Amino acid sequence: MLIETVTTELPDTKTIRLKWPDGYAPEFLTGQFITVYWPDMPTYKRAYSLSSCALDRGSYDVTIKREGKMGTRVVDWAKPGDKLFVLPPAGKFLPIFEPQKHLVCIAGGSGVTPFRGFVREATRRQLPTKITILYSVRTTNDIIFQREFLDYAAQNPNFTFLVTCTRLQPDDAWTGHRGRITAEWLREQIHDLPNTIFYACGPNPLVEFAEELVLHGLNVPKAQMKTEKWG
Repeated sequence: MLIETVTTELPDTKTIRLKWPDGYAPEFLTGQFITVYWPDMPTYKRAYSLSSCALDRGSYDVTIKREGKMGTRVVDWAKPGDKLFVLPPAGKFLPIFEPQKHLVCIAGGSGVTPFRGFVREATRRQLPTKITILYSVRTTNDIIFQREFLDYAAQNPNFTFLVTCTRLQPDDAWTGHRGRITAEWLREQIHDLPNTIFYACGPNPLVEFAEELVLHGLNVPKAQMKTEKWG
């Protein structure tokens, strides 16, 4: 597929839009991932969560941080017109868009990218499903999709976007949450535990920490938690 656009989200993070070839019209689900590789490096493949949703036809969006060989090449060198090979979407990290459900999405760093698709689809379809994102970043300069998530929150009364910063200076003007995601902060978001589905995406330590909070701290059945670990 050809790269159609390259959008800078942060200095070290870019969203690339991969244009589908003529006649290509796959069925896929919001929350799935694609695997990509460069034509000159066919043995080096990397999977990325889609940051677009299933309603976005004609292209895939993936949002990539400058990490590893693939991430560095994409962020520093990818440009419109470049070609990437793309394997079809796969994965089971899927939003459960049922009316009474509350999706609590725990993310760290670029682990927030699939949740953009969750919120985008729910907002466009005007779904009654509640979605809350708890997003852990180092500083306010590390918030991916901040403007977009705030816009969705203004449009969608069922969506809440909450950020906590872990490495701010004491005199920083940030008035939001500080420190790591805690069991207490998590509990504040939950109003109907049996109908709450927990999602966690990001680096292994964050996802494992979220699993500990949810499965053991809140005694939530494993069936109510979905995870996507990024190594």
